[in-house]
Amino acid sequence: MPNELHVNILKQGSDSWNKWRRENPEIKPDLCGADLRKKELCMIDLRSAFLIEVNLCGADLSGANLNKANLIEANLTGINLKDAKLIETNFYRANLSEADLTGANSRGANFIEANLNGANLSMADLSRAILMKTRLIKANLSNTNLTDANLYCADLKDANLKDADLSSTKISETDK
Repeated sequence: MPNELHVNILKQGSDSWNKWRRENPEIKPDLCGADLRKKELCMIDLRSAFLIEVNLCGADLSGANLNKANLIEANLTGINLKDAKLIETNFYRANLSEADLTGANSRGANFIEANLNGANLSMADLSRAILMKTRLIKANLSNTNLTDANLYCADLKDANLKDADLSSTKISETDK
């Protein structure tokens, strides 16, 4: 159950939310289970937020800061996370199918058992990311930094890895 005060502030838009975050830096927002489908939340500050089982299907969070946020089992189908900050973000079992993560900084992010089928991760930084048992069918990983990433048992069928940096990447038992 989300904190209703947090949800109400968020629904006022990115400017109001970011102002509230600056005034309350010690609070870790709780938006667990909130229905935020198709919301326009560009450049929003959601770092360290609890977004477990949130529904952000089709939302626009381009340029958002979600560093260290928890999006466990979140519905992020078709979300726009272009150029977002996703460092050490937890996407465990999240659905990011058809999501746009072009240019996103996802260093050290946890995508274990996440669904990234058809997602656009081109030019993203996935260095040190954990993508174990992640579904990446038809995902665009062209020009993506996968240095030191863990792709153990990932499903990469028909994924585009053109010009991806796979230096020191752990790839074993993957479906290609």
